[in-house]
Amino acid sequence: MSNARVLVVDDDPQIRRVMRMTLVAHGYVVSDARSGEEALETLRGAMQDLVLLDINMPGMGGLEACRLIRASSEIPIIVLTVRNAERDKVEALDAGADDYVTKPFGTPELLARIRAALRRAPSLTEDFTGVLALGAAEVDFTSRRIRKNGKELPLTPKELDVLRYLAAHANSPVPHAKLLQTVWGPDYGGEVEYLRVFVNRLRKKIEENPSEPRCLLTVPRVGYRLQVAAER
Repeated sequence: MSNARVLVVDDDPQIRRVMRMTLVAHGYVVSDARSGEEALETLRGAMQDLVLLDINMPGMGGLEACRLIRASSEIPIIVLTVRNAERDKVEALDAGADDYVTKPFGTPELLARIRAALRRAPSLTEDFTGVLALGAAEVDFTSRRIRKNGKELPLTPKELDVLRYLAAHANSPVPHAKLLQTVWGPDYGGEVEYLRVFVNRLRKKIEENPSEPRCLLTVPRVGYRLQVAAER
């Protein structure tokens, strides 16, 4: 993670300045943008490793910028906002964010979230490098794509990690906290709304009828189970 490139997107120059100083002091290479439009232009012109994206900006809002970034990139996105209602978190995650930090936040919290977003869970990186059949869908863990009904659907890194861990424990319930701590990191465990968003997105890509899932199942008051047919 040393020298990771972070793009800070916020319309407040003082916040950009403070975040730049903080992140540079911890070894990050920092660029900044004043708007969603400027962020998209920056990402087109230079490689970045992570985006810190404020939601409340004039012009193109942070949510729209998040959707546009995610439509063409797998870069980790952490949303920054003063709003803390669950519906706001869900909206940000559904727009493509990987994580959500509420202002005001402390430096240790922000740095921990950045480290979590940049990491890949080591226990997941080598398992299931082939193809897994799930009903009418095929999950190709190597190309990070799902094939269903003649279409190819890409998987974001977090979607891939969630699915890979569930596949590693196929046909067994995986508790919410275990899934969160494996995919996001040890500081997580209570952010069940994160899982609801990512599971809903995965169901839309895997299931024939996402509202009546047959593969990616909810285990009430426990977590989720990936139902995989036994080989004959």
